[in-house]
Order: sequence, then structure tokens, then C-alpha cells
Amino acid sequence: MEDFATVVALVGIVIVVASLLSGVLERTGLPIVAVFLALGAALGPYGLGFVDVGFESPALRVLAMLALALVLFSDAVTLDLQEIREHRPLVWRILGPGTLIPAGLLAFAGTLLLDLGWPAAIVLGASLASTDPVILRSVLRSRALPPSVRTALRMESGMNDVVLLPLVVLSMVFIQQSTGTGEESHFGQHLVGLFLLGPALGALVGWLGIILLGQIRERVGVRRDYESLYALGLAFTAFALAEIVGGSGFLAAFAAGILVSAQDVELCDCFLEYGEATAEMLLLLTFVALGLSLIWIGFTVIDLGVIAFAVLALGIRTVVLYPVLKRSQVSSGDRRLIALFGPRGLSSLLLILLPVFAGIQGAERLFAVTCLVVIFSVVLHGGGIALFLRRNAEPRAAAAGAEAGEQVPERITVEELRELERLGEEVVIVDARAERNLRNSDIQAAGAVRMDPHAPVRDATALRLSQRATLVVYCA
Repeated sequence: MEDFATVVALVGIVIVVASLLSGVLERTGLPIVAVFLALGAALGPYGLGFVDVGFESPALRVLAMLALALVLFSDAVTLDLQEIREHRPLVWRILGPGTLIPAGLLAFAGTLLLDLGWPAAIVLGASLASTDPVILRSVLRSRALPPSVRTALRMESGMNDVVLLPLVVLSMVFIQQSTGTGEESHFGQHLVGLFLLGPALGALVGWLGIILLGQIRERVGVRRDYESLYALGLAFTAFALAEIVGGSGFLAAFAAGILVSAQDVELCDCFLEYGEATAEMLLLLTFVALGLSLIWIGFTVIDLGVIAFAVLALGIRTVVLYPVLKRSQVSSGDRRLIALFGPRGLSSLLLILLPVFAGIQGAERLFAVTCLVVIFSVVLHGGGIALFLRRNAEPRAAAAGAEAGEQVPERITVEELRELERLGEEVVIVDARAERNLRNSDIQAAGAVRMDPHAPVRDATALRLSQRATLVVYCA
């Protein structure tokens, strides 16, 4: 992995395979991470033996750190703060007891079943309480998912890492100070850096960054392709500044994203889409790197205690979350879906890699146990998501085109439009007819809006359209 050509080749393979398989995987619902774990196994020492990655690899360290920072930033940028305010009780239940109780119960199980000390058990429990956004991505894009379920899962996968990360970091500091392996500093300094310095610097970067973008764009203009790169610059700048001064770069990246979202400034679609696409590529590349050999060490620690812990780790979120959501005005069926869709994946692996990279004693065993749980979760939760998507297929026209192998435009019937509205989806009808045809017609869809196809973001912002709305465009 240290050979530059090998690294570039691996990056290229991931991008090519992800691009070619994106449509097939989205239609079938197959977990994309399973494909890339298999790709890693095929390229690694258990397969063709082209490349291997160990804990000591600087490339893995950089990749994992940047992936986690960019994921936190892109998740924060895409958060709809108005939606969070509207669903405040639901957010509280998911990110409060719905996240912390499973983490605490898993930590307790770690002390009993794995003979861990409390700080190490908290690191493991917090890492495995993280819901993976990559595995969930296909189901979150499906129209078959009820709106309340989509909202709950999107907020959980986008925000619970920020709740769990401080538990991991503070437990690491406690272990280092108790064993004398860390830097000599007061626990209070770490608290200030984690909860104050990092988020403050990140918020400052996000606030100044968007103000600067708006000023430059208004006066001299900014090219769309560079505006998309600007998102990466803000995320990495916030991360680096916080790390330099001893703060948490990860919380800084999340805070920068929150400030970008909170300012409600008109942003090019590419600003959001390119950041999300880059984050997904980094995550998939990390999955391939871990799938070469590291993730498979999970099978080397199997015993009765580890198996019992893994079963508990896969089911504890469901057992806790279903009753926690009882008074959240969510129907019983929707609560069941929210509780069942809780995969453990790369988020857990990235969190548990932090103590490994810090050289904490026993961290590699924690990583191995986490790997075993993640492998089981990819099969169980990923397979469950694929089955759900197959049973609740997308509109018939798209499915028919997929089966025939034809490239057909995505269409929606009037009946499907009415069904979306009945389910409570936010739907906006856009009249895309030419001005001449509009003037010569007395018929227009009820409630339809007009948008300039050359400046849709500007018009959508002016009309105050929700970022989560489904746009239905008609031209006849």
C-alpha cells in the first residue's frame, strides 16, 4: 500500500467499480459495502495477493481520518434544521436514550462477556452503537420507505456519531493517563479541546467560508466546478485547524457543516452532491482497504463470549429503540422499521480505529470484535434492506426499463403522485413548459410552480422549497 502506483490503482478501481455498479446495486438493493469488501478480499492476501494493508500503514490512517471528517461534514451540511426543529421529540429519543442506552448496555456486556475494563468497554460500546449511513443509503433513497422512517433514520445516521465520538475520545484519554502511555495533560484540557475549541473553530470556518463564498460569487463569480470543490476545502480546513490547536478535528468538521446549513445561503447543487459523492468514495475505498485483510481478523477471536456479545450487539438497538419511540407519535409499523434498520458498518470501524492509531493497549482486540459484528451486520442488515427493497419495488415504469436493460427516463404516473401525497411526502409540481406553450394554454396543474431550468437553485431558494421535497416536472 506504500507503493504510490498501487495506491493510485486501488483508488481507480474503486471509482470505476462504484460507478459501473451504482445503478444495478440501487435497483437490486444489494449492500454496496458487501461488494467492496469482496473486492478487497479478491485483491488482498486471501485472494490474488496484489496488495495488503496493516495497522501501521500511513495511507490507511490518512484515509480513515479524512473519510470520517468528510462524512461528518457532509452529514451536517445536508441536515434540514427546520425538519429537526419540527421533529425535536423524535430527535431527542433517537440521539438520547436511543443511542446512549445501547452504548451503555454494550459496554456492560463487554465487561461481562469479554472481560474488558470499563474504559475499553465504553470505547467498544460507543463504536458499535453507531448506525452506518453507507449501508442505509440505498433504503433512504427508496420511495417505499415511509416519510417518518426516512426522517428518523437519516437523522440518526447523520448525527449519532457526534454523540458517540466524545465517549470514545474521553475513554481513550482515561486509558492513556491511567497507563501512562499518553501525553501529560489534564483531563480538563481534553474536555475544553473536545467540546469547546474544536467545535468553535469549525463553526468559525463554516461561517466565514460561506460568507466569503457569497461575497466573491456576487462580485466576480465562482465557477460551478470549483464551488463543488469548496465543500471539501471547508471540511478539511476545519479539521486541520482544530487538530493543530489540540481540539477535535472531527467535531470541528461537523460544526462547520452545521454552520453552512444554518446560514441558509443559496448553494449550488454541486456543493452538496460533490461532497457527498467524495465522502462515499472515500468510505468505499476505506472498506476495500480494510477488506484486504484487516476486517477478516474478526474470525480469529471467535469464542462463546465473543459470539454472545456479537448477537447482543446486533439486537440491542432494536430492543431499546422500539419502546423508546412509543410516545413519539410514530405508528407501530414505522417504529418497527426504524428499530430494525440499524446496520453497523464503516462508522463503527472508523471509531474503533482511533484507539488503534493511538497505540492503546488491547485496541486491536477491540477492533477484531468490531470487525466480526460488522461482517455479521452487513449480511443480516444488508440482506434485510435488500429484501425490503425487493418487496417494495420502485414505480413499475422504472422497473420495467431496468428488466429490459433500456435507459428510460424516470417517470411518475398521476396515481403514483397521489400516493406520494397520501403518504405525507413533500411533493412540488414544476411546470417546465416553454413560455410560448404556457401562454397558449388555459390548463395548468393545481399548485404548480415555475422554475428557470438554468437557475433551479436560485428559484427553489426564492420559492422557499424544502430540500427534501420531491420535484415532479411536467412539460405537456
